[in-house]
Amino acid sequence: MQRLETARRPAELKAKVEPVPTRLGAQSHDQLLLWVASVAQLMVVLDIFVVNVALPSIRDQLGFSPSGLQWVLNAYTITFAGFLLFGGRLSDLLGRRRVFLAALGLFAVSSLAGGLAPDQATLIAARALQGVAAAVLSPASLTLLTTTFLDSRARTRAIGIWTAMGGVGGAGGVLVGGVITDLVSWRWVLLINIPIGVLLLGLAWFLVSERKTQGATVGDLDLTGALLVTVGLGALVYGVIEGAAAGWTSIEAMGGLGGAVVLMVGFGLQERWVARRPLLPFGLIRKRSVSVANLVMILVGAGVFPTFYFLSLYFQQVLGYSPLQAGLAFIPQTLGIVLGAQLAGRLVHRVGPRVLAVVGPALSAVGLAWLAFLGPHSDYLTSIMVPSVLATIGGGMAFTALAVVAISEAGAQDAGLASGLINDARQIGAAVGLAVLATVAADKTAGVLHGGAAALLPAATTSGYTTAFTVAAATALVAMLVGLGIPGRGTVPSRQAAAGSQSGPSPQLAGFGWRRRSSARFGWFRSA
Repeated sequence: MQRLETARRPAELKAKVEPVPTRLGAQSHDQLLLWVASVAQLMVVLDIFVVNVALPSIRDQLGFSPSGLQWVLNAYTITFAGFLLFGGRLSDLLGRRRVFLAALGLFAVSSLAGGLAPDQATLIAARALQGVAAAVLSPASLTLLTTTFLDSRARTRAIGIWTAMGGVGGAGGVLVGGVITDLVSWRWVLLINIPIGVLLLGLAWFLVSERKTQGATVGDLDLTGALLVTVGLGALVYGVIEGAAAGWTSIEAMGGLGGAVVLMVGFGLQERWVARRPLLPFGLIRKRSVSVANLVMILVGAGVFPTFYFLSLYFQQVLGYSPLQAGLAFIPQTLGIVLGAQLAGRLVHRVGPRVLAVVGPALSAVGLAWLAFLGPHSDYLTSIMVPSVLATIGGGMAFTALAVVAISEAGAQDAGLASGLINDARQIGAAVGLAVLATVAADKTAGVLHGGAAALLPAATTSGYTTAFTVAAATALVAMLVGLGIPGRGTVPSRQAAAGSQSGPSPQLAGFGWRRRSSARFGWFRSA
């Protein structure tokens, strides 16, 4: 008997040891997939801001007018915002692997076209195509995470890293743009996407497995709805820009704003009565947590994201910074938004997402209000760095918490849609907020100049920017108040319970429960 037990022991030990390498291998695979998805999100957000510092060089080389130059930014942000819902649905219907690879390829090709653009029209068209690719790539990358990380803490950490990388793209885009424009050429702010995209394509080809909604067909895609909302947003931004340039009663402004109303009404009718699988199911947005989280995201995006645009211009036009100096001045903001996202990932299970969705916008409001006191000769450390870091910490904190709230309410069949919706809210806020705040700044500057005396230009320009910061602070304050409407208590069933209930949340999303867990400990980059 003793001999038999001894003979069995090696087999028992082998049975216990063999699963360990498999588990470690799965963890390594998931971690690499996490970084592929996060770097893809970094590229997407980076290209919203990377051209900011390069705008003067682009204007000089291609001959843009001041109003035309705005469309180098708006062509990307509008198509990005307009097609995000469509992009989120693509992953669900056609498969996450196919969509992720196709979006990466399109993003690289359009970046190449923009970097080599010989004229204004080509550059704007390439930026618009980049925005379409980004609108598919961003929700596809988040869907990879929500369908890969099933554990609640692991998923929250993954979303925190994904959000932080998007934050690095937002704040770091100005830094990268400044460095590349100063040392090489503005064209390389777009061409740099080519080697990164090729590397991600190679990794994703082997890492990403296929997964899609069963029974879905291409006929279920609501392209009409995507076009209506995209053109509607473009008409809205056009109307705002023309209202500042030609007057709010001009044909251009009234036509743009009126067209936006008609197109948005058409979008609502399309989604409610026509689309087979609507981009915006009313059953989803009727949920209180989803609707409030998306509204707060719009407001935070409108208040925080334009900060980078105005500070970039302030550094160069008022303080006389070079593109490289302006880019370096944004390093603290980059760290701030990463810190905010990581803090939210650590705290969301302890204090709940509503607390973070209120505290985040409150910090942003304080920072933006502080920036409203800038002058033509303000000190960088106390007047610029500290308040702007407060604003970005609050933004990063809010973005992570709001993503957790919104996606937790979606089922497995709508995971891509929910991620697209919450990202769409942020980009709509950023695009419309930039157009409105730029209009406010331009009107204030023109009013101070009283005829355009050159000696008054720095003070008048600063006055325009501080007025924009004041409005941004008020927007963040409203976001804080609206955030109080997010349900303060609530739990999502465990994975096992959700798996056994067809009416409850899916196993992929059930882990987003935000019950207090006093024992939760999150390392900054601990393995999931």
